[in-house]
Amino acid sequence: MKTIRIGSGAGYAGDIIWPALDIMEQGDLDYIAFECLAERTIALAQTQKLADPGLGYNDRLTERMEKILPLAHKDHIKVITNMGAANVAGAVAETVRIARELGLAGLKIAGVEGDDITGQIGRYEDRPLLESGAPLGSLKDIVSANVYLGAAGIVEALKRGADIVITGRCADPALFLAPLIYEFGWQSDDLLGKGTAVGHLLECGGYLTGGYFAGLGRSHVDDVWDFGYPIAEVREDGSFCVTKLPGSGGRLDRATCIEQLLYEIHDPANYITPDVVADFSHIQFEEVGPSRVKVTGATGRPATPTYKVSIGYRDGVIGTTEISNGGYGAIERCEIMIEGAKKMWMKRIGRMPEEHRIGIIGYNAQETGPEIPLPPKELLTEGRIRCAVRGRTREEVQPYLDCVTSGLGAHACGASVMVHKVVPVLAIASILVPKADVEPTVICQEV
Repeated sequence: MKTIRIGSGAGYAGDIIWPALDIMEQGDLDYIAFECLAERTIALAQTQKLADPGLGYNDRLTERMEKILPLAHKDHIKVITNMGAANVAGAVAETVRIARELGLAGLKIAGVEGDDITGQIGRYEDRPLLESGAPLGSLKDIVSANVYLGAAGIVEALKRGADIVITGRCADPALFLAPLIYEFGWQSDDLLGKGTAVGHLLECGGYLTGGYFAGLGRSHVDDVWDFGYPIAEVREDGSFCVTKLPGSGGRLDRATCIEQLLYEIHDPANYITPDVVADFSHIQFEEVGPSRVKVTGATGRPATPTYKVSIGYRDGVIGTTEISNGGYGAIERCEIMIEGAKKMWMKRIGRMPEEHRIGIIGYNAQETGPEIPLPPKELLTEGRIRCAVRGRTREEVQPYLDCVTSGLGAHACGASVMVHKVVPVLAIASILVPKADVEPTVICQEV
């Protein structure tokens, strides 16, 4: 029975490249997928593109493609990635440039567009936000609106002979499901549910191979500094195993698979994706060898008639300042400065900021509660105050920061102002739109 080997090359925008190169060189792969987008990531990419139309794709695409493309060309490994972010055409053009510069003739590079509906978002002002129920029209200063596309556009690119497929926003599992649909001709919801399980387990890279268990004790994960990225061996009937390279660090077993299965899943029996409503409630994991787990029991039901849209909008600003103290009594000095900041706010500004957090990083900034006692102050020889204030404008938050930095930090013995900035808040909201309103398109270039 035909088997396809798919590797995970990245789990987030800034992921390291070496484990991906290892599995491309040693993993006998047919495909590798680089998952590099998150809700806020694409909104930030849209902001970059607004400032410079030539930007908006993943800022590490160039350095990744310079290393990936020669291996993909030599060993006929197809690459699928969402590094196109807000500028798929730009990402395709840059990848073509790199391939030509490297002399990799014959590579076909495709892009999947259609997820960006920012220009049409006004049509949906009456749609309720999934987070609050308020109408979309209640949001001001929208900067991005991107649909979570499914596998269809990627499948079409593969049918056109693409070796490298670059998308914008799509569902993370779709990067891995698409080659299975293409290779095996899968159409049934049961098989699409199984393929979605493949994608969900692989989409976060090192999460599956030890990341969740790192730091729980040295015996929990071997050589976590050098963990390998996962590979799925998928058969035409939907059965599959997940594994990693022999000798690579990390850990892959039933426990790590269970942890990744639960990641970002609200209801295991109803995991809604653009391609299928997956049902993971009866999945079973069986260890069938060292770092080798057989996965069975996933299935699926018909997909919904809507796409989820991730909307980025500006929502005021956050000002942050950080002040470090070192030496004997560092924590007590931090506490004195925090108390002083609050008194200065009341005297000089006349009120406390409506939204703020101020604490000592590594000591009490997380407000862990009484069940986790704070360490003795005298044992800590360094402390770092972090103060964050949120408001509508820079002018609103700046005086509060000045009280902390100029009023206290710049003049206190042993203190050093390390961070002082005010940045726009890029918030995220979501709506649903009819799938009939969205049409993925494929662009192709050959080197």
